[in-house]
Amino acid sequence: MSNLFRTLEIEAFRAGITPRTKQSIEWFRKKARELFRGRTMNRRDVMQQDEISFRNRVKTTPYGNMYMYFYDPKYKDTLPYYDAFPLVVITGPAKDGFYGMNLHYLPPVLRAKALDALLSEGKQGGVPMKYIRPTIHRYLNKHVRSRFALVEKPEWEIATFLPTADWRKAGPTRVYRESRGKM
Repeated sequence: MSNLFRTLEIEAFRAGITPRTKQSIEWFRKKARELFRGRTMNRRDVMQQDEISFRNRVKTTPYGNMYMYFYDPKYKDTLPYYDAFPLVVITGPAKDGFYGMNLHYLPPVLRAKALDALLSEGKQGGVPMKYIRPTIHRYLNKHVRSRFALVEKPEWEIATFLPTADWRKAGPTRVYRESRGKM
């Protein structure tokens, strides 16, 4: 895979899209749908992108950053479903790990609204609780199966809409339906 993040940024610029606006969020959402048409992308390729920098742990990094990583939940046998490649905005510490908003739990339209609120940096009063509720999960450091790939803010829009969720035990239709039910 050539440099997907840079290619999409250049394409958006040429289309006259202003970064980190509602218009750009919608543009990236539609572009991802157009490029992948229901297919997922190779997650290992995503982790190889030049724009991705790695951290061995999130304990020493500030909260509010977005990360991608491979994850194997401790209670996977009893969970109805889970995402083995979460896209998480870290929200705070937890015993032996951290809490984070996994944006994959929201359908793309609601993900766009949550991302818009995240990127507005307090201008709209923060992310509405209805978007947070279905996305917050506790992650244990011992169950992270890769280094943490830090996604810098200029790439949040791209990363948010790439089809990288790795749903186990259920598909996105069920996950999105249940997430809407928690709102």
